[in-house]
Amino acid sequence: MLANMACSLIEHKRINTTLAKAKALKVFVEPMITKSKEDTTHNRRVVFSKLRSKDAVSELFREVAPKVGDRPGGYTRVIKLGSRLGDAAEMAMIELVDYNETYGVDKPKKKKSTRRAGKKTSEAPAQPKAEAPKKEEAKAEEKKDDKKEE
Repeated sequence: MLANMACSLIEHKRINTTLAKAKALKVFVEPMITKSKEDTTHNRRVVFSKLRSKDAVSELFREVAPKVGDRPGGYTRVIKLGSRLGDAAEMAMIELVDYNETYGVDKPKKKKSTRRAGKKTSEAPAQPKAEAPKKEEAKAEEKKDDKKEE
């Protein structure tokens, strides 16, 4: 059972299972990931003897190992999800740490907003528009006055 779950974890990078199985899988799969960091024939055979899946072994050595190459351990993360409806078993999600996009990305900081009522922006643009015709009217009146004086 652990070999099948380990193959699924390596293939999908994240699986949902019970908490007890997730903890057991973590102990089972972490030494194999450590062995996959050094790509030798002996390490491939040791990992294959436990996983028994050529696809999972090749993916582990080709994709997973280079991504976790500098990490000294702790390749998996177990997150509790609550209890299952049918039998109230504690559920958990186990995932490979370096493949989670959510935790690796920093969130952009939001601007602080206040709930105070500020000046309305719709009135401010309306006033300059209203002033512009007054200036034109004033210029027109000045021109009329200049013509009368002559």
